[in-house]
Amino acid sequence: QVRVVESGGGLVQPGDSLTLSCATSEPTFTTFAMAWARQPPGKEREFVAAIVWSGGRIYYDDSLKGRFTISGKREQNTIYLEMTNLEPEDTAVYFCAAAPEDTRTYDVWGQGTQVTVSS
Repeated sequence: QVRVVESGGGLVQPGDSLTLSCATSEPTFTTFAMAWARQPPGKEREFVAAIVWSGGRIYYDDSLKGRFTISGKREQNTIYLEMTNLEPEDTAVYFCAAAPEDTRTYDVWGQGTQVTVSS
């Protein structure tokens, strides 16, 4: 069964930058889209950003646009999330998700990587 694996989380200070990475366990697995979501402590999971390979369409949560940038390599089923000027409110577990080409729904989720922003 195909998995997605996130990496790059950690403890940073306010104002720092951090880049997360995500890749599927099988690079040849065909995806329609990949995305990032996050779950702050005690809150629901929320959308962060997504990339739809066809046409290179990119979507962001409006509140994060400008500080967060999603990018990726379709041929490798890899995406990145560059986060700048991090704030304590960005503290969360960050999840990666993949939408297979046949279902076009985010069926495959990673286990998440913790990002903590604290001085």
